[in-house]
Amino acid sequence: MDLKIQQAVALLDSGGVVAFPTETVYGLGADASNPEAVRRIFAIKGRPANHPLIVHIGEARHMHEWAREVSPLAERLAARFWPGPLTLILRRGRAPLEVTGGQDSVGLRMPDHPVALALLRAFGGGVAAPSANRFGRVSPTRAEHVLEELGETVDLILQGGDCRVGLESTILSLIDDPPVLLRPGAISPAELEAVIGKPIACLAQPTDVRAPGTLESHYAPDTRLLVCPTATLENSLDACLAQGFRVALMCCSAAGGTLSRHPGVQPQPMPNDASAYGQALYATLRALDMQGFDVIVVEAPPRDEAWRAVNDRLGRASHGSRQ
Repeated sequence: MDLKIQQAVALLDSGGVVAFPTETVYGLGADASNPEAVRRIFAIKGRPANHPLIVHIGEARHMHEWAREVSPLAERLAARFWPGPLTLILRRGRAPLEVTGGQDSVGLRMPDHPVALALLRAFGGGVAAPSANRFGRVSPTRAEHVLEELGETVDLILQGGDCRVGLESTILSLIDDPPVLLRPGAISPAELEAVIGKPIACLAQPTDVRAPGTLESHYAPDTRLLVCPTATLENSLDACLAQGFRVALMCCSAAGGTLSRHPGVQPQPMPNDASAYGQALYATLRALDMQGFDVIVVEAPPRDEAWRAVNDRLGRASHGSRQ
């Protein structure tokens, strides 16, 4: 076993907190069966105690240890998408209420990253882990992001390179019928429905289940963030510049690229592919956040299904920053 993995397992066993990479973002993990260790996560992040965590497991069969009801549908979804960026919400089994935010439900996921899987399988238990950043802020997609933001409050940071997906997992509640998409991610509703065999409900459906990352304001940089349709982008830039603002422009179209040549605007070209944009989004926001801009203007991406998760994150990151 790798020495760093051994060190991480020993820390988890003793109630420590370990940051580790997944294919989505870096997580801040503790032994999910240890309420005191879980409370350390909340303290480090400044996270409200009623905001649930996801339990990460190394084998799909471990679902039965953490959930008291594992339906055939849950088994089919796990067989199709795990390891991968899908969190399933099931009825709570042995998970402490500290993990579930006081709810009788638990989120379970098996991440698709070799370091995460090595850690989980060597540890042998569940690891409760939100993103390794301050609550409500931009999620980390590199180990250095964790160090910059949380520093020595974390007992160990496992290196794993840049996260391949870059956006948090799709969250699907199987508590409800039909199942409800609580948070969009890399796995689309169409992919889920192909396994489920019927339409799923989406975010507007009323549900009593609270899920991570679904507050109106979330994933936000410290710098003011404005998301503007291409048609109004020039007017928005002019308004910002008229106020003497230093402006960064994240653009993904030819029109946006042209406007980025405005004097006083720093251009930040973004991919015009949804997956590549999602992978780059958080690292880009973090880099711009450190450069002292007064406002980051984002050219709104397309509104089609492929961009659902990106638009969800941008909408929450810019909440409260409307012009």
